[in-house]
Amino acid sequence: MKIFSLIAMIVLLLGSMPRTASCQKKESALIPAPVSLFYQKGSFSFSDKTRILVSPLNNETRLSADLLALLVKNPSGYQIPVSDGKKQFAGSVLMILDESVKNPEGYNLTVTSKGITIRAKTAVGLFYAVQTIRQLLPVEVEKPLLAKGVQLSVPTCIIVDEPRFAYRGMHLDVGRHLFPVASIKRYIDMLALHKMNTFHWHLTEDQGWRIEIKKYPKLTQIGAYRKETVAGLMKRANNTFDGKPYGGFYTQDEVRDIVKYAGSRFITIIPEIEMPGHGIAALTSYPELSCTGGPFEVRKLWGVEDDVFCAGNEQVFTFLQDVLTEVMEMFPSKYIHIGGDECPKKRWEKCPKCQKRMKDEGLKNEMELQSYFIRRIEKFVSSKGRNIIGWDEILEGGLAPGATVMSWRGEEGGIEAAKSGHDVVMTPGKYTYFCYYQCEKHDDQPLALGGYVPLELVYGYNPISKVLSAEEQKHILGLQGCLWTEIIPTPEILEYMAYPRTFAIAETGWTPENQKNFENFLARLKVLDKRYDAIGINYFKGEYRDTKIKKEDEK
Repeated sequence: MKIFSLIAMIVLLLGSMPRTASCQKKESALIPAPVSLFYQKGSFSFSDKTRILVSPLNNETRLSADLLALLVKNPSGYQIPVSDGKKQFAGSVLMILDESVKNPEGYNLTVTSKGITIRAKTAVGLFYAVQTIRQLLPVEVEKPLLAKGVQLSVPTCIIVDEPRFAYRGMHLDVGRHLFPVASIKRYIDMLALHKMNTFHWHLTEDQGWRIEIKKYPKLTQIGAYRKETVAGLMKRANNTFDGKPYGGFYTQDEVRDIVKYAGSRFITIIPEIEMPGHGIAALTSYPELSCTGGPFEVRKLWGVEDDVFCAGNEQVFTFLQDVLTEVMEMFPSKYIHIGGDECPKKRWEKCPKCQKRMKDEGLKNEMELQSYFIRRIEKFVSSKGRNIIGWDEILEGGLAPGATVMSWRGEEGGIEAAKSGHDVVMTPGKYTYFCYYQCEKHDDQPLALGGYVPLELVYGYNPISKVLSAEEQKHILGLQGCLWTEIIPTPEILEYMAYPRTFAIAETGWTPENQKNFENFLARLKVLDKRYDAIGINYFKGEYRDTKIKKEDEK
C-alpha cells in the first residue's frame, strides 16, 4: 500500500504538469482524458491463462469483471474466469475496492507487463477503469465476431483518475420522434463508454405520450399517436404532412428493462413528465384536465400550445400524482424531472378555476400560480423520498424549496439558482443543444432546428461561471447535452447529430478544466474514429477538425 501511494503521489505530480499531445501513444487514445496518465515502455497481453480476481466479489463488482472478460472473449475466444481474490499473480487482472481512493467514481489503474491492477472506492470506479481499458485495447474488441490472431494488449501505464463533476449527462426527446428500445440501449452504451452517468429521458410532449401508465390507459391509447407527421425532414424547411399516423410508446416492462440495462452500466435514468405545459397529448386523452375542456388533437407540428394543465382543477393534481407514482415505481432515480418550461398563461388568465385558486392562495399573478403548481408537485415528490428537477422557468414566481434547476435559456437561470443555494445542471442551448447544425455550411446536412453549435464551441464550454463565489460554484452539479428530436426522425440521424459532440460533453464533465485542449482532443478523436467505425455508430465526420471558433470573453 505504501509503495502504491508513493507511485500515486508521483503520478499526481506528473499530472499537474501541462498535458501535451506527446503524452499519448499514437496507437491509443482516451476520451475523456484522464486526470493523470503516464505511459511506460511495454504492454500487458491477455492470454488463455489470464484470470480476473475481484475483492470483494459481489453483484456490483462482478459487472465490471464480466464486461472485461466479454471484451477479451469476443476477438480471441479466451474464456477468462472471474473469481474472488485479492492476491495478484503474473498474468492476472486484479480489481479491488480500496477506501484510499477518495472519489466514489474515481479509480487508479496500473498496467505492467505482468498484470493489471485496478483500485477504486466503489464498483462504479471499477467500471470506469474497464472503460479505460476498453479504449486502450485493439478495436477488434468492439466486433462481435471472432478475429483470430489478434494480439490483445494494453500499453503499460499508470492512471490516477476521477471526474470533475458528479453529473455528466445526455438528454433524449422521444416525444417528437420515437426510437426503438435497441436504439435507446445503444445510446446508453455510448454514454457508458465515455464515463457519463446520467440519461435524461424526455417521455411526454404535445406530440406524443410515450410511457405506459396503467391507471390512465388513454394516455397511450390516444395520446401516443398523432394523425400524421411532418414530411420531408431530410430536405430544407418543409411543413407538409405525410398523411400517415405516427406514434407508439414504451410499455412498463420495456421501461424496466431499459432502466435495468442502464443500471448495469452505472447510468441513472431521470424520467421527465412535462407539466404544466407541453401536455397536449395528455389533454387530448383526458380533456377534463384542461381549462377549456377541449376537444384537442395530439399536436402534429412543433411549437408551444396555449392549452396547458389547469392549475385550478384538483383533478389535475390527482392525475399527476397518480402518474408520478407509477413513474417512480419504474425509475429508482433520485431526481424526477417535471419540465416546467414554456408554459403560456393565456388560459389561466381567463379560467375561473385558476383565478379562484389565485384568490384562495393569495397569489399575485399567474407567475406565482405556476410556482404554486410546481411547489405542490415538489411536495408530493419529496414525500416519496425523491427530488424534483426542472427547466429554469421553474424559477418564475419563486422556486420550490428542494428543486434543482436545469438551465437551458442561457446560464442566467442557473446562476440565479446557485446564488440562492439551489443545485444546478448547466445545459445552455448555445453550447449544449445538438439539434442545431454542427457545421457552418450545411446544405448537404440533415435538416436541423437552426443555430450553429460546432464541436469546438461545445468543447470550450465551462459550466462554472466566474460570477459565482467558490461556495456558490459547489451548487453546479455538472452539465448535460440535449437532443430535441422535432426533425430527427431516425436512429441514424440521431447518432449523426449526437456524436462526436456528446464526447466533448463527456470530457468537459470529467477532465479538469486546466487540462483540456481542443487540438489534443481532436488528435485523440482521430484515433478513436476507428473504434467508432468498429462499433458502427453513424457519427458526423465533417469539418469539425478544421472548425475554429472565435474565443469569447470569459464569463
